Amino acid sequence: MKDVFSTYKPPFDVKIGEVPISVSEENGILIYRRQDDDDIYEKMILNGNSEILINPIEPVNLPKSLSPFLLIELEKPLVVSPKSKQIIFLTFPIEIGVFVSDKELRILDIFSFNNGKFTLYGPQNNGLICRYWKSEVFTSIPQINSLHQGAIEIEINNDINEWSEITQIVFNAYGMKIYHGDGRISMKANMKIQSRSIAETSFTLLPTTSLFKRSVELYTARKIAINVSKCVMEHGL
Repeated sequence: MKDVFSTYKPPFDVKIGEVPISVSEENGILIYRRQDDDDIYEKMILNGNSEILINPIEPVNLPKSLSPFLLIELEKPLVVSPKSKQIIFLTFPIEIGVFVSDKELRILDIFSFNNGKFTLYGPQNNGLICRYWKSEVFTSIPQINSLHQGAIEIEINNDINEWSEITQIVFNAYGMKIYHGDGRISMKANMKIQSRSIAETSFTLLPTTSLFKRSVELYTARKIAINVSKCVMEHGL
């Protein structure tokens, strides 16, 4: 599959799935257009030297940016043996960011082929609002539509002397490192189980190659200072 996530020099026309995206020049102004069914989303760019970058971004922005947390519920509970390391694969939803670039990046547009849902992790008085996603558990990289879903490789470290049951995993999107290429979207993460009800999740880097490139993080483009990129799950697995 041709990787549509790339940098484009205006003017251009491209289709992301069935969604037409174009940048044209009208009277010295660049016009960005995305057609979604009968709706047309447009923005004007007052810089003819700009480039347009399209890539997958952290899936916590739609329908609104309410929280940096992503909760993935497992289709079936996963039981992990004491003092063991296991590797599994889960899917995650894809959101697509369109950036304008001229020395610095600026987000122009965000869209997705998935419907955004939210849930609460933990008690009502101090729980976390999370983007919600449900996934099967895989033992190898799943075959999925890369415009809709990506795959997370997760190394689970059960540090306790007991069997642990996992029904959900919560991630902090500020630590996500998303990669694209070779027809797939990928991330790599760790989950460290510290007790029956507490675990810590974090993301790790993947090797970058000519076919597998790291996406631009939206929070980096927005110049958001990040102090914490891990997530401590304190309200149950």
